[in-house]
Amino acid sequence: MIHKATLRKQMGALRRAKSTEAQRRAAAALARKLHKQPVFQRAQHVAAYLAINGELDPRPLIGHASRLGKTIYLPVITGDRLIFVRYQPGITPLIPNRYGILEPRYTHDSVIAPTDLDLVLTPLLAFDTDGGRLGTGGGFYDRTFAFKRKRHLSARPIMLGLAHACQQVEHLPTDRWDIPLRGVATDRDIFLQRSAQS
Repeated sequence: MIHKATLRKQMGALRRAKSTEAQRRAAAALARKLHKQPVFQRAQHVAAYLAINGELDPRPLIGHASRLGKTIYLPVITGDRLIFVRYQPGITPLIPNRYGILEPRYTHDSVIAPTDLDLVLTPLLAFDTDGGRLGTGGGFYDRTFAFKRKRHLSARPIMLGLAHACQQVEHLPTDRWDIPLRGVATDRDIFLQRSAQS
């Protein structure tokens, strides 16, 4: 089985190799596919991210969600976990964090508890169709959503990975602290565990 560090390097290079135009087309295709899904249509409080390093860009989907009246949140790193801050595209001020990633400037009344989110769109480096997600190795999502290990997979929030189709692998090695995804949406397909489809 391939080592996680090796897979991170390979998939990171694959993502970054995509041209700007290929990235734009992939982001548009994702938005067209995912906005029709009940898992997206039912969600009112949606956490997303701002893409870096070739991640599949959710901005077209964020724009669509905003037009539908959904409330969007972006992650902010605090210590070894994430908090989620209300985000209005083009309005909310953004500042770089310690990794150079833009995060929304926030006050405490703009923060939502992770348990109150309906849908969390997560970036990733690789995925499999069994709910496996390979992140960058920081563990921020796994620690923040550790409470989901004690809940049924269908419990709120729904964790949905976003990825380019080329990031799919047959099987990912997992650790006991990994939080499984309910599905993954790519620019070509949407893979949902059965309980997320209804």
